[in-house]
Amino acid sequence: MVGRFVGDVSPRITWQGLVADPEAVLIDVRTRAEWAYVGGPDLSSLKRPVIQVEWQQFPNGTLNPKFADEVAAKGVGPEHPVYLICRSGVRSLAAAGLLADAGYTTYNVANGFEGQIDAAGHRGTLNGWKAEDLPWRQS
Repeated sequence: MVGRFVGDVSPRITWQGLVADPEAVLIDVRTRAEWAYVGGPDLSSLKRPVIQVEWQQFPNGTLNPKFADEVAAKGVGPEHPVYLICRSGVRSLAAAGLLADAGYTTYNVANGFEGQIDAAGHRGTLNGWKAEDLPWRQS
């Protein structure tokens, strides 16, 4: 099965894609600590979960060698369009490439959940899921 990486899409386009296609999934590839302390996207209004699979394992930061297997174990198959998100869009880009090589159609959420750092040294104000005022929740 041949997959493809479609490219980077904004958080707003991601939301629209998730709304339009009930088969589409959002995979948050951040760490357990980020999910717990930073919060994350909330798809409850769409009546579906955000799939959480670490790309880099907490606390040591090593790549998760079972990433694709864990995605599949969560019920996500190549028939699902897959949007991947991390803090800034870097880890999710790598994960999108791996899943595309495994036969999935993938999109990377540009600027991720928190986006770039602003002049004051904070994230979540310039761009990204939170800055675009999309549904999210604190764990």
